[in-house]
Amino acid sequence: MSLKIGFVSTRFAGTDGVSLESAKWAEILWESGHVSHWYAGQLDRDPNFSMLVPEAFFGHEENSWINERIWGVTHRDPEVSKRIRKLAEYLKGTLYDFVERYGINILIAENALTIPMHVPLGMALTEYLAETQMPCIAHHHDFSWERIRFSITAVPDYLEQAFPPRLPNVFHTVINQQAQEQLCWRRGVPSVLTPNVIDFKNPPPPLDDYSMDVRSELGLEDDDIFFLQPTRIVPRKGIEHAIKLVETLDDPRCKLVISHAAGDEGFEYVNMLQELANESGVDMRVVDERVEDLRGVTPDGRKIYTLWDLYPHADFITYPSIYEGFGNALLEAIYFRKPVLINRYDIFARDIEPRGFKFPMMEGYVTRKLTNEVKEILNNGELRRELGDHNYRTAQQYFSYEVLRRKLNTIIANMVIN
Repeated sequence: MSLKIGFVSTRFAGTDGVSLESAKWAEILWESGHVSHWYAGQLDRDPNFSMLVPEAFFGHEENSWINERIWGVTHRDPEVSKRIRKLAEYLKGTLYDFVERYGINILIAENALTIPMHVPLGMALTEYLAETQMPCIAHHHDFSWERIRFSITAVPDYLEQAFPPRLPNVFHTVINQQAQEQLCWRRGVPSVLTPNVIDFKNPPPPLDDYSMDVRSELGLEDDDIFFLQPTRIVPRKGIEHAIKLVETLDDPRCKLVISHAAGDEGFEYVNMLQELANESGVDMRVVDERVEDLRGVTPDGRKIYTLWDLYPHADFITYPSIYEGFGNALLEAIYFRKPVLINRYDIFARDIEPRGFKFPMMEGYVTRKLTNEVKEILNNGELRRELGDHNYRTAQQYFSYEVLRRKLNTIIANMVIN
């Protein structure tokens, strides 16, 4: 039975986890004969299958006005309540339009009922689901209780109602065990664990002519040792540990390349990292101007690469995160069969490490033993290949499209039957 699936979120564009994982879900659903449609405030999906509603974007000016008045405070002005309800009512109307336009059978709420970056959208979606009893899969990535900035709020009543809602027609899925336990404890809601995945059945394509020159374009010599930090520059990524590792290796050929910029939450952090790298004698390069979602050209005519253009050229991946909801960059490094430095963040220790992966790991700080282990991996090509192949096979067993396909088919079959 072919179904029409409606994905709903504030944004489906770029390389954030929600956008990436929702595209994977849609690909898997398509293979089962289901057609996906998209509703969001920012979209890079096929416009013939999408409905763009600018007011649904978390960065829309009206939502920004609301957010400035509901976080970090405990009192809510009546005008704030009025504008939340007004925007929610408008968005609820657009959800009715979306479902009618495309004949949607099942909705998938991608983080829109999870992290309250857009409270009116969560309220609108909850009311729509309550009114229509439309079957909905709530795909949760980041809950409000996992982020300090949402701990003090003037909208506890809205959070209780919609983030997430407790409705009989809403089926909850989470990306890690900790979220599953917290959801049950805090809301009394059961859920299914659906980890992030990659298509391990199909290995990465070989280098093409476009990406052959990545190293030279980034200013690296042929004999340089390319350490890639494939993340944004935010404090929870623990990039100071990557700098420390490169420092302790004490090899001028080692270059630390960071793929993405600080964005809007880490300029003090990036300045600290630059000072630390300078003091430590580490060659650290932030190449965000050369890395985008799509290939292209900079204003001065230089090539723009994707992150996946960089992975094949890297000798070693650093991923010393303090916290991650899951760890997409880790799966990508495994996909490209690269050795990875891991800081044993909670989700890794509970959901990933027990599967039997082999990584050089740290417990909050870089040790001499860890440095020697990294040196051995860098100097032993056969060991690198063995580690890469072992981790690839392990990930294929636990974090592949096949794993997610079985879970989604079961969830949808149960929803349709019920």
